[in-house]
Amino acid sequence: MSIDVVSTNRKAKKNYEIYDTYEAGIELKGSEIKSVREHNVNIDDAFCLIENGEIFIHNMHISPYHASSVFRPDPYRKRKLLLHRKEIDRIEGQIKRKGFTLIPLRVYIKDKKWCKVEIGVCKGKKEYDKREEIKKKDIELEMRRVKSYRY
Repeated sequence: MSIDVVSTNRKAKKNYEIYDTYEAGIELKGSEIKSVREHNVNIDDAFCLIENGEIFIHNMHISPYHASSVFRPDPYRKRKLLLHRKEIDRIEGQIKRKGFTLIPLRVYIKDKKWCKVEIGVCKGKKEYDKREEIKKKDIELEMRRVKSYRY
């Protein structure tokens, strides 16, 4: 099973605390899969919403394929995520709790065939949580420097 990571959401780990992750297929139109295979995808500002029992991803930018015809889909259109009903119900139950949201974490191609999106049930971090995380990283880095220093 080979995985080719196309795009990652670096802001997600910085701004959100990730509680649970799910793998979902994505419904693409026409030449969008060719653009995905060329890594022309941006999910930094993307988010997911549950509408009528289905999950849609919004603000995911897929650049138009350069060799496609005149009939190109909108790069920012909402795209349906393909999940089982049980997974959608479980996600909906988690999202209904206060402060939780659904964020795409990465887009990848699985087995050279399928375009998948990893989505996470997340809760936004407060500013003081971000500062604490930076302090921990600095302390760990300093400990590694001291440990590697030879007398």
